[in-house]
Amino acid sequence: MAHEEDPLEHERASWQPSPGLAVAVPDPVQNDELPPHRERVTDKDPAAMKRAVRTVYTLFYLSVAASIWAVAAYMIFPIEDGQITSIRHNNLFIGLGIALALLAIGIGAIHWSKAIMSDKEFVEPRHATRGRDSTREAAVKAFADANEESGFGRRAMVRNSLIAAVVASIAPGVVLFRGLAPHSSPSNPYAGDPVHLLSHTMWKKGMRLAHDPSGVPIKASDVTLGSAFHVIPEALADVTHAEGYLDEKAKAIVLLMRLPVDQLHPEPGHEDWGFDGIVAYSKVCTHVGCPVALYEQQTHHLLCPCHQSQFDVSHGARVIFGPAARALPQLPIEVDAEGYIVAKSDFQEPVGPSFWERH
Repeated sequence: MAHEEDPLEHERASWQPSPGLAVAVPDPVQNDELPPHRERVTDKDPAAMKRAVRTVYTLFYLSVAASIWAVAAYMIFPIEDGQITSIRHNNLFIGLGIALALLAIGIGAIHWSKAIMSDKEFVEPRHATRGRDSTREAAVKAFADANEESGFGRRAMVRNSLIAAVVASIAPGVVLFRGLAPHSSPSNPYAGDPVHLLSHTMWKKGMRLAHDPSGVPIKASDVTLGSAFHVIPEALADVTHAEGYLDEKAKAIVLLMRLPVDQLHPEPGHEDWGFDGIVAYSKVCTHVGCPVALYEQQTHHLLCPCHQSQFDVSHGARVIFGPAARALPQLPIEVDAEGYIVAKSDFQEPVGPSFWERH
């Protein structure tokens, strides 16, 4: 029973005198008693308390209205025409809506804490951290007291308006995320279909493999054992940024390596997808699309630096470690009459992350 009454008893039993020297200081810590509590206007005047409550939930409902405005502004000021004025208006009005929504929540929460919640300070002795029945009961009581003092459970208008404001503040972000995805149109019906977009790249039969970023075509004689080249399609140099240069490069980028022929173990049906130990694989990791750019010459392993997925080039770039779900897609290659390495076809499966549906 004494152990339950004194929460510090088990700690006091372990206290030992310090082996250090005792030092007398000229300004020891004074009594830490708190000053008398000063009542606020809202503590003295019920009418002031009602005004404070109205102010708080009005701010929260203002936040709801601002969030709705941000969503509406996304639709009222579209940016599909690409005009700088459209983009400026879109950013301005959406930004104002989101800023006002978050500002109103912040001001309302601060005013609630300063004018409505209990502001009485108290000193609580530190106690043992191991839980006892009395400690757990005290913790439950502390939560109940905090709820009562804050008025969260009792002041329905303040509580409900805060919940509505926080929920509404998420809506603009959800709507804006929709704008990040490409949209299909009659002229480009597959613009919003990631499966179709990742199933086709610039590679086609006879297209030369070129150095990234110079665009210089690569000859088979340039690829030595143990080397690894970052490769792009030769035709990529003719694509402008307005025509989607970065998008095409992101899908078609390749790593080209040369291994001893006797150490290559191609997948069934892929025996003729390389040339004299030279193989080419997509540089886009099949986990979340990071660039697989680190090649271990001795082990023939490719490493994705983002999440440490590892692929074994000597066995079809299959996954040997990490979160990636499938092997890197292989680009079939051959050598043309001039000795340049060329693609035999496009990739035979979608490049990139494996979470897209595969057909």
